[in-house]
Amino acid sequence: MAKQFESINARLKDFIGRQHIFFTASATVSSRVNISPRETGCLRLIDANSVVYLDRTGSGNETAAHLRADGRLTMMFCAVAGPPMILRLYGRGRAIHRDSSEYESILASHYDGLEPSGARQIIWLDIDLVQTSCGFGVPLFDYKAERTSLDQWTEAKGPGGLEIYRREKNTYSMDGLPSGMFDEH
Repeated sequence: MAKQFESINARLKDFIGRQHIFFTASATVSSRVNISPRETGCLRLIDANSVVYLDRTGSGNETAAHLRADGRLTMMFCAVAGPPMILRLYGRGRAIHRDSSEYESILASHYDGLEPSGARQIIWLDIDLVQTSCGFGVPLFDYKAERTSLDQWTEAKGPGGLEIYRREKNTYSMDGLPSGMFDEH
C-alpha cells in the first residue's frame, strides 16, 4: 500500500493544500522523540523537495534543538476528510532564526512579508523521501476553524514578554539540548 516518491508531485501538492493540520517529528539518538501539531496556514512549498513553515512560540523548542543536534525531520499529513491517505515527508531540516536576512527573505517571498504574532523562526525541510500510505485507519473529522488561543496569548505577552518567555522556555529542549535560538547569527 505504501508508495515512495523522490519529490512532491502535483497530486501530492494538491493533497497538502487541502489539509488543515500536519505533524512534525524529530529526535536525536539520545533524546525523547518530539511530535508536534502544526496548522497548514504556516506551511509553504518552496519546490518539489523543499518546504518551510513559520514556527510560532510554544512551550518548548524541541524541533529546533533536535535539528541543531541531528537534523532529521519528518512531516506527516493525514486526510481527516475526503479520500483516505497519509503523506510523510522525510529529510533534513534546519531552523532559520527570526533575526536573520534569510528569514526576512523567505518571509517576503513566501508570506507576503506578513508575520503572525508570536513567530519565532522558520523551519526548512530538504526532502529526501516522500511516502504515501493508505490512511484507512484515520478517523473522519469535520473542520470548524483555527483556534485563536495562540494569537490571544502572544498578543497579551507582547514583544517584551515573548522575548522573556522564549529565553526561559525555548533556549533548551526538555533533554537539555540547546536550540540555538539566541546564538549570534
